Amino acid sequence: MNDNKKQILVLNGPNLNLLGKREPGIYGSDSMETCFAALQTRFPDVKLSYYQSNVEGELINKLHEVGFSYDGVVFNAGAYTHTSVAIHDAIKAISTPVVEVHISNVYQRETYRHTSLITGACLGVIGGFGMDSYRLAIEALIQL
Repeated sequence: MNDNKKQILVLNGPNLNLLGKREPGIYGSDSMETCFAALQTRFPDVKLSYYQSNVEGELINKLHEVGFSYDGVVFNAGAYTHTSVAIHDAIKAISTPVVEVHISNVYQRETYRHTSLITGACLGVIGGFGMDSYRLAIEALIQL
């Protein structure tokens, strides 16, 4: 393994462990496992890792764990996007750049999903491109 590889964490929040089963009309029929395997194949020169939790504090702990050593985080915070000041503060506290990702176009959905509490702490936002949003975010981080 090349130690000079960029390290990027793909971090998913609540209910995203159900991708492929949960509301396929919104989130598609691919599992995150399938998506992550495709990402690893597409980006062989990047050391990708994956973590998912339904627990806010565990997501914060993971941000703290990688937030000073990784080259980037691709973060789909799920519903915590719209509710968590704590996750916003955790992103602000670390030096690793974070790209906020959404599978769906949140602006075509319920009004309460139009507000993100984490956007202001993130490098950028990519959403509405299905599971391809993860690829686009990784490409953005590679370009840094």
